[in-house]
Amino acid sequence: MNKNTKIPNSENPEAFTGLELGEPKETAAGIPAVISSAKHIFSEMGIGRGLKALSSLNQKGGIDCPGCAWPDPDDDRSGIAEYCENGAKAIAEEATTKKLDAKFFAENSVYNLSQLDDYRIGKKGRVAQPMYLAKDATHYTQISWEDAFAKIATHLNVLASPNEAVFYTSGRTSNEAAFLYQLFVREYGTNNLPDCSNMCHESSGVALSETVGIGKGSVKLEDFYNTEVILILGQNPGTNHPRMLSALKKAKETGATIISINPIVETGLLNFANPQEIKGALGIKSKLTDIYLQVKINGDMALLKALMYLMLEAEEKSKGNVFDLDFIKNSTANFDAFIANIKAQNFEMLVKESGVPLQQIISVANILITKKKIIACWAMGLTQHKNAVETIQDVVNILLLKGSIGKPGAGTCPVRGHSNVQGDRTMGIYEKPSTQFLENIKRVFDFTPPQEHGLDVVECIQAMHNKTAKVFIAMGGNFLSATPDTEFTAQALRNCALTVHVSTKLNRSHLITGEEALILPCLARTDIEEINGERQFISVENSMGVVSMSKGTLKPISNNLMSEAAIVCHLAKATLQNKSKVNWDLYLQHNDNIREDIEKIIPGFDAYNIRVRKPEGFYLPNRARINEYKTKSGKANFTVSHVSSIPLQPHEYLMMTIRSHDQFNTTIYGLDDRYRGIYNERRVILMNKKDMEKAGLQQKQIVDIYNYHNGVKRVAHQFIVIEFNIPEQCVATYFPETNVLVPINSTADKSNTPTSKSVVVEIKKVK
Repeated sequence: MNKNTKIPNSENPEAFTGLELGEPKETAAGIPAVISSAKHIFSEMGIGRGLKALSSLNQKGGIDCPGCAWPDPDDDRSGIAEYCENGAKAIAEEATTKKLDAKFFAENSVYNLSQLDDYRIGKKGRVAQPMYLAKDATHYTQISWEDAFAKIATHLNVLASPNEAVFYTSGRTSNEAAFLYQLFVREYGTNNLPDCSNMCHESSGVALSETVGIGKGSVKLEDFYNTEVILILGQNPGTNHPRMLSALKKAKETGATIISINPIVETGLLNFANPQEIKGALGIKSKLTDIYLQVKINGDMALLKALMYLMLEAEEKSKGNVFDLDFIKNSTANFDAFIANIKAQNFEMLVKESGVPLQQIISVANILITKKKIIACWAMGLTQHKNAVETIQDVVNILLLKGSIGKPGAGTCPVRGHSNVQGDRTMGIYEKPSTQFLENIKRVFDFTPPQEHGLDVVECIQAMHNKTAKVFIAMGGNFLSATPDTEFTAQALRNCALTVHVSTKLNRSHLITGEEALILPCLARTDIEEINGERQFISVENSMGVVSMSKGTLKPISNNLMSEAAIVCHLAKATLQNKSKVNWDLYLQHNDNIREDIEKIIPGFDAYNIRVRKPEGFYLPNRARINEYKTKSGKANFTVSHVSSIPLQPHEYLMMTIRSHDQFNTTIYGLDDRYRGIYNERRVILMNKKDMEKAGLQQKQIVDIYNYHNGVKRVAHQFIVIEFNIPEQCVATYFPETNVLVPINSTADKSNTPTSKSVVVEIKKVK
């Protein structure tokens, strides 16, 4: 074990920061969002640099926001601010002028930095040059790029098998870098390409691939303005995808009914004040949700089946007036088995398991019975449960009953988090590549890529823990803070011979390391990238399948940074040397050369360099969008599933991890959760008032939280109890602070996604 680490709890700092409570807000955005955006931007990068970045953010030909993957409008974009509060925060974090050089690392040991919480680590600034942590060393020291690549190559080339290396990818990585990364990894000889999708929307990909033949959503942004009903399940757009609020507001104006389903009543689903409009700037709110169903944690499947039970009753009374029978007959399979399953349900049990009052369920069912164009949106509130895949397939079942897919104003809309997580998967970042994809690589590059499936995130953590994986390389992200079972994962990283992180800013994963460690600092999306004096651009894919360019506008904070694509090329050259069949030097000459080869491998990228230069970008093919389904049956498949409750003892609770308004994934922008009325503190647990009374807990009482999955004790120390509007025996906490409680071996069926939204916990008073 390295002497620069601390056991226990170096991954779970316990210091409080000073809790302040207020009333939860009733309206999202508005002037407070403008003020918050300005505060973050100007404190990190100054007025001039800040305004320059914001003026091109999400504009055609400008910087694609490094935050969420919500799409930009296809038509005109706001010249005032085509971004949201959290987009501004993301830019502030990425384009900060604070930089960490060799002097900083000489003055700050890894041990001392590891004692800080994630917020304070992230606020230190951008890493300005490659850094190396030697075996048993206490401090990182500067290393040249050439020596860094040579060191990685040495470690990779002494492994007994390429499968002893793991190559992780964050969803911010560009199409170009992701394509080169998977190409290098496969020529090296492994499919160990886990990515952040394994932890979030993998359940969506599996569910949609089995039912409609494509692991992506089927809608375009314009469908929101031509729909009758929008279902929003397990999603908090006000914090996680704030620009979605503008689309919801426009949908309301065109007559859509919005139904929100969530265990917590989230401000961003209630009302929205658009600061780009005079009314919004004056604080005049627009109502978004028409019916809010406050479901129990993991009660979504029971609710969906209850709705379909009532829809079936109505259909049997008025044949053909509820279900789209022509669509069902011509475009679907397995309908009879599905109907038999719904008929066999115990309706009273479904209502009880959902936690939603009967009358509300009836009201929503009556809306679905009479409408024909429905869009279903969801996020991690559905994807991170054991029954996640089947729950999402029940969402699809509702759409299939109504023929609400493959036509305008209707379809599936999994809302992605990271800005290019969908693009990375399109580029081949996947541990289970298709046979066709591998054949295309062989045809173009004349080498045979490995055929056996690689490791996903959970599997690679287990492999590192048992020392069958020995080198870990991360292309972006904060792996330790993003993953489950924090102390288990920390030990897994420590068991490696080498850990490498391609990063912009310092994060916790740089501080819990293998025997040796490297930080390779890369250009950010806001940075200008030049090759031979010519400015380059990268490309990304948003949640709705639009590929567009992103071009940095700011001077990099250091001359010793390298683009992610260039890092991959140099790493490949150092590792593979003259054995490689790929012309890596060609890719170093211009990003167009990368895109030319992407076009040869991946369908839908014809004339890539021409079409991506169009201001609006281009849509990738999507068969489900045109009522074609690449499934074994050749049709959209109804699925059969069964509700199974999570048994709880009287002293147990079902915990879900959530984000605060001042964070995006593992990046902590600040210590406030403005919409929920929680300020200056993250170590909190939200509880129902009745549960607090039964347990003898008071407001602001200090507790420890325990999980005992499979007989292993996991504990998150020192949390403050807050009374909140959440169903009984349900609690909520922020991640990454409580990832320590998420068991490594509790995952969703089929997708293997960690069950971060359904963790059984006990709460104990601190004596």
